[in-house]
Parts: sequence; structure tokens; C-alpha cells
Amino acid sequence: MSLSSFKEILKPCSHPQSQSLSQSQSQSQTSETLNPRKPPKSSLSQQLLRLEDDYDYNSFPSTLLPTKQFKQISQRSPRPDVVIEGEFEDDDDKFKQDARRSFQVFDPTGPYEPLLLSKSGHIPLVQVPASINCRLLEHQREGVKFLYNLYKKNCGGILGDDMGLGKTIQAIAFLSAVYEKDGDTTSPSKGKEEKKGPTLIICPSSVIQNWESEFSKWSTFNVVIYHGTNRDMIFEKIESHGVEILITSFDTFRINEKNLLQLINWEIVIVDEAHRLKNEKSKLYEACLGIKTRKRYGLTGTIMQNKIMELFNLFDWVVPGGLGSREHFRDYYEDPLKHGQRSSAPERFVEIAQERKQHLVSVLHKYLLRRTKEETIGHLMMGKEDNVVFCAMSEVQKRVYRRMLQIPDIECLINKDVPCSCGSPLKQVECCKRTVPNGVIWPYLHKDNPDGCDSCPYCLVLPCLTKLQQISNHLELIKPNSKDEPDKQKKDLVFASKVFGSDIDVVGGYTQNESFLGLSDVEHCGKMRALENLMSSWILHDDKILLFSYSVRMLDILEKFLIRKGYSFSRLDGSTPTGMRQSLVDDFNSSPSKQVFLISTRAGGLGLNLVSANRVVIFDPNWNPAHDLQAQDRSFRFGQKRHVVVFRLLAAGSLEELVYSRQLYKQQLSNIAVSGKLEKRYFEGVQDCKEFQGELFGISNLFRDLSDKLFTSEIIQSYDKQGTKQEHGHGHEHEHEQERESEGISDEKHILSDFGMCFLPPQARGAFSVASENSKSCNEESNKRTAPVNQELGIVYAHRNEDIISHEHGYDVRQEVGTTQSFPTKKHVGEKGNVSLRRERKLKQFRLLASFMGMQVVEFSKWFLSASFAEREQALRNYKRRKEKMPQT
Repeated sequence: MSLSSFKEILKPCSHPQSQSLSQSQSQSQTSETLNPRKPPKSSLSQQLLRLEDDYDYNSFPSTLLPTKQFKQISQRSPRPDVVIEGEFEDDDDKFKQDARRSFQVFDPTGPYEPLLLSKSGHIPLVQVPASINCRLLEHQREGVKFLYNLYKKNCGGILGDDMGLGKTIQAIAFLSAVYEKDGDTTSPSKGKEEKKGPTLIICPSSVIQNWESEFSKWSTFNVVIYHGTNRDMIFEKIESHGVEILITSFDTFRINEKNLLQLINWEIVIVDEAHRLKNEKSKLYEACLGIKTRKRYGLTGTIMQNKIMELFNLFDWVVPGGLGSREHFRDYYEDPLKHGQRSSAPERFVEIAQERKQHLVSVLHKYLLRRTKEETIGHLMMGKEDNVVFCAMSEVQKRVYRRMLQIPDIECLINKDVPCSCGSPLKQVECCKRTVPNGVIWPYLHKDNPDGCDSCPYCLVLPCLTKLQQISNHLELIKPNSKDEPDKQKKDLVFASKVFGSDIDVVGGYTQNESFLGLSDVEHCGKMRALENLMSSWILHDDKILLFSYSVRMLDILEKFLIRKGYSFSRLDGSTPTGMRQSLVDDFNSSPSKQVFLISTRAGGLGLNLVSANRVVIFDPNWNPAHDLQAQDRSFRFGQKRHVVVFRLLAAGSLEELVYSRQLYKQQLSNIAVSGKLEKRYFEGVQDCKEFQGELFGISNLFRDLSDKLFTSEIIQSYDKQGTKQEHGHGHEHEHEQERESEGISDEKHILSDFGMCFLPPQARGAFSVASENSKSCNEESNKRTAPVNQELGIVYAHRNEDIISHEHGYDVRQEVGTTQSFPTKKHVGEKGNVSLRRERKLKQFRLLASFMGMQVVEFSKWFLSASFAEREQALRNYKRRKEKMPQT
């Protein structure tokens, strides 16, 4: 059957006589008569061609035709042209009419179903244009409906999808429906959109062109860019109703002359990367408060980054007054949630936090739609695992780190609350030790003001933290840089001579090493030593790697390292021209020879979709967890065909452990406040509370010497020793202990020897389901807290981030199960407790399999990283085959 005949069949019949039209008459009609509409931007003609080639009556749903007639059709030729032209000749006209109408029935879950936004019977009908609707994924359709429902209520909201789920496309589809666009420039919108005011879009300057490009691809709006020169002409267009969409940057909107943009009555305002509005004291936030419209929408994948009050600031702009006053929000929500998450919080505090969390989530979800990749397109991807690897610092790094903690500047900060030695009743920070004239860093900061500044000595905190992070990453970072100003080089030289001490000859002198071999040497850098061993196994198996660092100087060192190893790589940082970025990305994704992409964590913007990489390394952590998560999403997004494995490298016993612990704390608070998840209570510290600084907050914690312990590991183990007491109450502790005894599981904790288990993907961990044996494991190395598990690999401790952060939905596990399950609460608590038991059994099985392969646990973990899927499956089959034969022998 030809395409013209198929289109003719799709046309509705207006007269019964038309049913008897001959084939010659239908073919003589022109294409304009058959299809007067312009095809949408998607290739609908190709879809029709595929239908013409692949259509099969046998695959046609039987519910669309009467049973008798469907059986008759299914027994005949599957070719549509034979069925229509030959087989229907002997049947009555009614049967012909039913069969032809059946071609108009499509799968209601497919792209042919109109996306209606208005209610049934509403005039005019509001729907997303077919040219956009046919290309939307299901979660994107739900997002468009969410935005329109808020629009009809004359209020704002937040679309909080993960990065890579198409928030921009959802916003354009929503606007196209509101402005009654049909995707055809030749078809006017009947003048109805002229009654609506223009839409304002505020976004980072780096994505302005992306917004303009997406509008040109998906719709027919009149879009103008308010950025740069010739701004006066744009206001003339707005007054003459010649502008429908105005796009501007955050900086341009913040400093726009005479607040002209705030004088316009906007129909809709959309802020991309809306988390930029988290600070109520910023000028950008104050400027956005003056926008004249109630239809304010924010797009962001990181609704909360550091503090719960960021939620209030964002939602108070979107829905003014929706969360009450600032004082009410702090007293009713923020303080109870933070104190209820404290590890030793009284039971009453925990109960109040659960109630307030439930209430906050119910309010937020009226104006918030939050989806993750796992919830939406997880079935289209192979998954991601986020590994946190604690690398042993080199001996030289440890000595330099300890000397840094002993400089007068840091000692002044640590002892700030100690009574002053002069006999005054005041503290040191209030008396003689407010300034540090004999310091290493302080004199340079106050070279123009010997008496100090108003914030002394707290002005030293950030510079000292920066130096500690540089030592943790690479010792070359603290040496003078020849590209800096002479004064800074002099200051860095004084600092280097103080902290290097007797090790100055070991590290190659005070000046920065210009030797190619010296910079690329991994001997004095613990992280690079671990990275070298990990990358060697990945490269052998054709893995492609993203290597992130926050520091440009660290990127220079890593570049020398990659050149020395002979790896083919690309590099992108802030100095890379914008016009070259996309070509670098495309070349890396398409070229099999490109093995590594060296990229700055701060290199944001659209287009950095590096889906060809399946290994992601974050060399240095950021205080803001959103930065590291966004770096991971450069690879883990729609289009990724392989399993993504992330490695965050941390220097064990350094400030970076505290950085990561604060990341955990912030992520947990975000999960609690935004999603209402049930999080484990690891930490005693409470953010912004001097009374409960615990192990996380306060200057004394920032400058602690952690080199003699595994800070993160000990916190996690301390929580594990308490079992499920925090989540389920003290009444079930004895029951949990009985279950452990009945299973024959010892209280022995895996610390170092079992770290390799964290490298197994989820499906592989579940594959170790062979029967456990009551054999005592060997953990001789577990007592060597600061010694690396493997001298070659240089890793002290490791775990999966997803295993540490809970992802439990709900407010109270026992209450929820009681209403949804038929079995009693007691059984459920036992099942919750068995989670740790199952994990311990899997760890035992992992050790047994390693022994079967003739390897130590760490050695086997390293082999598993480099082995192919077939090799892993073969090893498991051999092990099971041997276990089956053991009873017979």
C-alpha cells in the first residue's frame, strides 16, 4: 500500500458514499487535498513510512475490532494492501468501515495521544503542540502538567528534576501551550496570545545561547536576548507587543539600568538555576523580589545545597508567604529538623522532627516537583555507583601537614577561647592574641594595616583551609608560582620554608618544580599513586575516564601525569574558549582513541554531556556537595550506554575527611527537608549551633590533627554498633541481638580488609547469593588503622556513598508499614534489622570467593575492577560448581 493510500485511510469519512471510492480515484487526488497540514518538526513522515512497512494485522490489538472480525483478519494475509483491496471485497460495507476506522486507533501511551492541559469541555482547548508532544518523555509530560496546574492557580512553583532530565524542554512545552502555539509559523494563534504579557527568563550567561537555540528548535516564539548592547530597542519592541520571550542573564538583570525590567508586567517569569536565589542578602535576590508577577517558576536540580533556610528563601520568592515568616520557618521547621538529626538527640526531639518533616514535605510538594534519574529514565540506563576512596598521604605529606597545623596562625585560631596569658579575664581572641604579627599568613594579609582588621583573627580561616587542602592534594601547590605577583611569591616562599622544614630537599627545593618528570612523579602524592594504579586497569579494558579537579594548577600537574603515562586526553577549564568547548566534547565522545577528559569542576554550562565516559574521578572534594554531584552527571545522563563508576579521592587523615563528612550532613538534611526521607543519624554536630558543634562544626574541628585515625570510618562504625536502635527505638534492641545470635553472625566489623566489596556494582553484589558458611574471617589488618590496605594501591578505607546515605522514603517506618502491610510491626522491624545481616553474609561470601581465586580480598577487588563481565560470571560459576561437589567428596 502506498503512503498516499495510507493517508487517505486516515482521513475521516464524511459521507457513506465515500466508502465506495475506487483506488484510482483516491490516487488521483493531490497531496494538498490529502494532507493540507504542514508536518510537525519531528519526522512524522518517517513514522508513517515505518508503519507502512511494518504494519501487521496479527499484531493489532484484538480489543479494537469485534472478536469474530479480528479472528477473520488474523487468519488472512498480514499485508495491509492485500487485506484492504482483496479480502474486504466479499464483506459488507459496515465491516469495511470498521476496519478502516481501526487504523485511526493508536496506542494511548504513545506519542499520538494529545497532551491536554485544560479540563474536559474547557474552551479554548489548551494542549501542548503535537510537534513537541511527540518528542516528550513521560516524566516530561508530567512536568508540563505540573507547571500548567500552578499557572491556572495563579501561583509559582519549582521544577526540581535532576540535571539531564530536560527542564528546559518542559518549560518550553509549557509556554507553547499557554501561548497556544501549534508549531507552525504560518498558522497564527488567532491573536489570543496578544492579550498575554511577555515571559521573562533569567539564567546564567553561559546558557543564554542554549535557551535561544532550544526555542528555535521546538517552537515559534518571538525571542529576544537582553544582554549586551542595544537594550533600548528591545523595550520599544516590548511596548509594541513584538516580544513574547525575553532572555537575560543574572548579572544583567541585577544591574539593569533604573530597574526597567521590573517595571514591566510579565505574564510568566522563569529562573533557570534557581538555587542562585538561596541568599536573601544578595542583590540578585532583592532584584528578583521586585518582579511584577505571581507566576514565578524556578528550574533547579539542587533545591537545597548547604542550609535548610535556603529552602525558605527560594520558596518565598516563588510563593511569597507560602511558608510563613522567616522567624516562623526557623523556629517551626529548621531548628527541630537539625536537632532531631543529632546522633544523641532525645527520643522526644526525634519525634518532633518526624512530625515537622512530614508537615514541611506536604507543604513543599504543593509547589515542588522533584524527580531523579533513577525514578524516570533509570530503566534506560545501566546505573551508577558512587565510591568514596580514602587514599593514604605520603610520609612527606603527613609531615608537612602536621607542621602546617603548628604555625602561629592556626594556633591562634585553635586557642581563641582560651583565657589570655596576660592575666586578663578576657579570652585570647578578645585580648592580646587577636592579631598574629609573628604568623606566616597573617602579616601578608595585613601588610597595609599592622593593627589588623575588624574580623581578626577569623580572617585567617579561609587562607589556612586553602593551604591544608593544597597539601592534601599535592605539595607542589604550596610552592611559589612564577606566574604570580612578586609579593605573593615572597609570601608563598616564607610559607613553604616554614612547613617543608627539613624535607625541603626531598620535594625538590622551594621553587615550583618545572621538570616534567618531577611534576608527573607520584611518589610524594598519595592520591596520584592510587589514581595511577586504578587508571592502569581501566585503560587496559577500554574504559573512558573523566578526571575532575577544582584547581587549575592541579589540572596542570595531572596533565603532565597523563602525558608521562602516554594516555590520549582532552582538557577543558575556564580558559577554554566557549566556541571550542562543544567541539572538544564531540571529539571525545566520538573518538575511540581519546581515553581521558581532564576537566575543571567549575566548568559549568550546557553541552558538557560526556556520555562516552564510564569512569569518573573527582580528585578533590568541594564543600558544596552539589558541585561534585553535577560533575558526576556530566557522564551519568540520558544517552549513557554503560555502567558508570565514580571514584571520589580523599586524603585520609586530612581536612578532606571533614569536607566529605559535611557533604554527608548537608545531603542528609536536604533529603529530610525536601523529600521526607529517613536518614541515619551519624553526627553529633548541629549546623549554626555553638552549643552542639560536635565533630563537624567549629574552628577547633577544622584544624584537628586527624592523621592518627580514620575519622569517617570511625563515625560510621560508631553508628553501626548501635544497630537499628536510632530508627526503631530501644525496645527492639534485644530482639535484634537475638536475631544476630540465631543467624550465627559475629559482631566483627569490616573495616579495611573488606573495602573491596564497595567496588562491586549492585547487580554483582546481589549475585553473591550462595549459602554462607560459619567460618571466622581473617581481619589481622583491621587493627592497623593508618596503614594502607594495599601498599601499591595506597587506599586506607573505602565505601559506597549510597550505602552511607539512607534513601528510605517515609516519615515513620513502623507507622507506614502498619497501614500498608498485613503483617505486624514486629516482623517488619526484624526485616529492617536483617539488612545489615544480609550485608555481612555477602561480605563473608566475597571473602570466600576471593580465597577460591587464590587472592587476598583487596587483590581480588582490584581484579574485579579490571575483569570483564564474562570473566566475573565464569568465576562465580566455577565457585558454585565447586561448592556443589564439596559434600560428595
